[in-house]
Amino acid sequence: MTKIIALTNQKGGVGKTTTAVNLAASLAALDRRVLLVDLDPQGHATMGSGVDKHELDGSVLEVLLGERDAAGVILDCPEAGYALLPGNGDLTAAEVALLDREAGRERCLDDALAVVAGEYDVVLIDCPPSLNMLTVNGLTAAHGVLIPLQCEFYALEGLSALLDTVEQIKDSVNPELEIYGILRTMFDARNSLTRDVTKQLRDYFGDTLLKATIPRNVRVAEAPSHGLPVTKYARFSRGSQAHRVLAKELIRRLSL
Repeated sequence: MTKIIALTNQKGGVGKTTTAVNLAASLAALDRRVLLVDLDPQGHATMGSGVDKHELDGSVLEVLLGERDAAGVILDCPEAGYALLPGNGDLTAAEVALLDREAGRERCLDDALAVVAGEYDVVLIDCPPSLNMLTVNGLTAAHGVLIPLQCEFYALEGLSALLDTVEQIKDSVNPELEIYGILRTMFDARNSLTRDVTKQLRDYFGDTLLKATIPRNVRVAEAPSHGLPVTKYARFSRGSQAHRVLAKELIRRLSL
């Protein structure tokens, strides 16, 4: 069965898109059929997949508005190893258009993916770093949520707000939504704050806190400028290996 996973955090700068791109590539390298959906108007997941967001013939915008089928917009990214439903700044228009709809506006992505999701083992949705109608669409379409989290004080406060949002979505439109895992990014075990935050997360969330961590790594930061996941740009780097460990943990945890 296809697993649809939304990567989200209302706090920006936590490595959400980096995780989405590199997890997609790592799962594909482990022989999973992967679709990455770029639901963020910044279009960074699209660029990081080697696709120019300024030169799109079609994007997730048209899909959300019902103007095109997802199958006609999905692109193959052979260098990265997965398929991409691209996005760019035009998604801002989708946010406005969806707000004007009276009914069903939170299910537009869910309806669109229902037609194509069965062709993939995993669908990853890169949500915007804010709670808006695009994020609501991502959470409504997903079976579960993966939360990238930087180990710092304000991250815990933001996590509390995000969990409240997930509960609201469960109560209103997607009762099956689960938290699949909390992922520590930009991780540095030598930092005392990192260790303190990790202890708090483990005490409160238990097994929901993933064992895998993503370290700070210059190769991870360099890879998007080459339009490649780090698993392709610097295969043997610490960042690349960490994302492969993450992929394997999710495969075991979710029976992917």
